[in-house]
Amino acid sequence: MSDEVERHYAAPSRIDSLLANLDAMTPAGELKIADLAPLDQFHAGGLEATRQLATLAGLSAGQQVLDVGSGVGGPARFLAETYGCHVTGVDLAADYCRLAEALTARVGLAGKATFRPANALDLPFAEGTFDAVWTQHVAMNIADRPGLYREMHRVLRPGGVVALYDAVAGHGAPLFPVPWARDSSTSFLLAPDELREVLQKAGFTVIAWRDVTEDAKRWFASRPRGALPGLGLHLLMGADFPAMATNFARSVMEGRVGLLMAVARKDHD
Repeated sequence: MSDEVERHYAAPSRIDSLLANLDAMTPAGELKIADLAPLDQFHAGGLEATRQLATLAGLSAGQQVLDVGSGVGGPARFLAETYGCHVTGVDLAADYCRLAEALTARVGLAGKATFRPANALDLPFAEGTFDAVWTQHVAMNIADRPGLYREMHRVLRPGGVVALYDAVAGHGAPLFPVPWARDSSTSFLLAPDELREVLQKAGFTVIAWRDVTEDAKRWFASRPRGALPGLGLHLLMGADFPAMATNFARSVMEGRVGLLMAVARKDHD
């Protein structure tokens, strides 16, 4: 299953092409993390959704943060620059990690956000390593949701938090393909109540729970239509990304998929 998910996201040829042409695709002069947002904020709501989740999580300078499913590093770079966290990103796709490192160096954050390939169900870190675990639009690909949250719980220090932003099940199935899956074989959405229960069984206490579906609807409605931007997610996902994005928007608008932000704490023993 993990091989199928990795193939969905990562095409080394597209990563190589993007790296080779980055200078032509990005503004002249010093590159800012906001310039990369059309490419590296791989979730509904874009950079503003990342900002909202960070506020909800209450992150602070000096914290060690693990970004599970870090993609090409946009949220990790935002947290490093804006909050002064040290962020370790892990992603199933090694080529995404390679691009994340290159982009991080380009914006002057090398060493403040680092990336390595890893499976979210087998995190290569000792127990109690991190102050916070962060994840956006990742869990939808993972069938073993109890195993995912147990791993997050294991690597957190007591009192640490997991901050998540994910799609949740609504009424009916998503319209495929969507950005996280081309068909139902790699799509595993939980209803909000199911998600809360799984988190609690993994040892977490939910401290913030926010349905942001209406925010997502407004964001989708505001998206420009027509020609693709010079820098965007289609450069990672290929020619069928516009259809994926359209289906995601329709699935949210029709109530098939909801969007949820939550923060849950690992309590002290």
